[in-house]
Amino acid sequence: MNPVSRTFSTTAGRRRPVIRNIAIALAVIVLGPLALSGCTGSAEPLSLPPAGVYDHEAVDEDSRAVPVPAGGTAEAVTRPLTEAGWFCAQVRANADGRALWCRIGHRDEADTVHPQVAYFLLDRDDRLAWAWFPRAEYFSGDRRIGDQVADAAGPALAAVWSDASDRVRREIEDFHRDLRGPLEQGTGEIPRIAWRDRHADYHYSALDGLFVTARDVSVRRWPFGAEHYATTMSSAVDDLLAGGYDCFYPPQTSCNRVQSNGYFRVALRGDQIVSAWFGIGSLIESGRQRHPLSEEFPHGLTFLTEAVRRPVTERIEQSRRSGTGFAGIVAGTVVIIDARRGAVGKGELVAYFDIQIGAPLAATLPV
Repeated sequence: MNPVSRTFSTTAGRRRPVIRNIAIALAVIVLGPLALSGCTGSAEPLSLPPAGVYDHEAVDEDSRAVPVPAGGTAEAVTRPLTEAGWFCAQVRANADGRALWCRIGHRDEADTVHPQVAYFLLDRDDRLAWAWFPRAEYFSGDRRIGDQVADAAGPALAAVWSDASDRVRREIEDFHRDLRGPLEQGTGEIPRIAWRDRHADYHYSALDGLFVTARDVSVRRWPFGAEHYATTMSSAVDDLLAGGYDCFYPPQTSCNRVQSNGYFRVALRGDQIVSAWFGIGSLIESGRQRHPLSEEFPHGLTFLTEAVRRPVTERIEQSRRSGTGFAGIVAGTVVIIDARRGAVGKGELVAYFDIQIGAPLAATLPV
């Protein structure tokens, strides 16, 4: 089971908040609630991930990513997102269910990409059992906190539950309208709301986003496979050290490379790498790479299995030569490459790349 979990309170109803001080109200509006009183009463807390869903032995685990299958619920819930520019894939499956993952990158004024993701879990009969729409990290212009969650969740859920969309948007809008008003003296809990309809139970906060749990559908054993594309952290750490990363594993799962402003971090299930993120610079002159990948990874991307290492490396190098990003499936592996372009001179391109390999497990951090 992923070692990172968060516990949060649920709510049975909503009541309007009353007086609190203006400084905290402004912090809620601008930054989102981090340590404020609940807008509603607390109920039995939920955990992230739900209790026990990854506490099982492998059950026909398949970690090969594939395009979203056509003609069923998976295509229905993801179509509104892909039509809006998201990348979506079926990222893993087992005997009990299938996990879908969608992602889009929002660019800020400094050309930094801020991801927004969505997770879906379907049962063996192709029914939606669970979904999570985390809040995006970045908001621009006049977009309010909650807009991006509602814009993703509403159309996706409406594809399978036609009457869910309006309620989702209304509840989220009401929640944030309440937060713009004065707040009562608090207990340190995060404001959140909960509601239900005939399809599902819904839990929302401006910190965690929207969780959706179907009422009549469940998946007891959630898929967790990653062996197709990733090795273990213990087998990769020596090569990271050889490349100049500061790594102390266990327990450290985030490594830094000071000389190149690089980083490497992973999400694990036990020792198994599930997702890896790393950053690397790039200097291209007349089409030739002057900052080779081997500076950071002298033995290659050994955190990847031999089956996928070469095609994934080639895809990364293609983006580094062109200075362009990528989101897709390479050799059955999710690959995300975000390019931040720097100074451009005659025949020369400078860029920094944030790269993700593999999709995280549903309901685990980081997203």
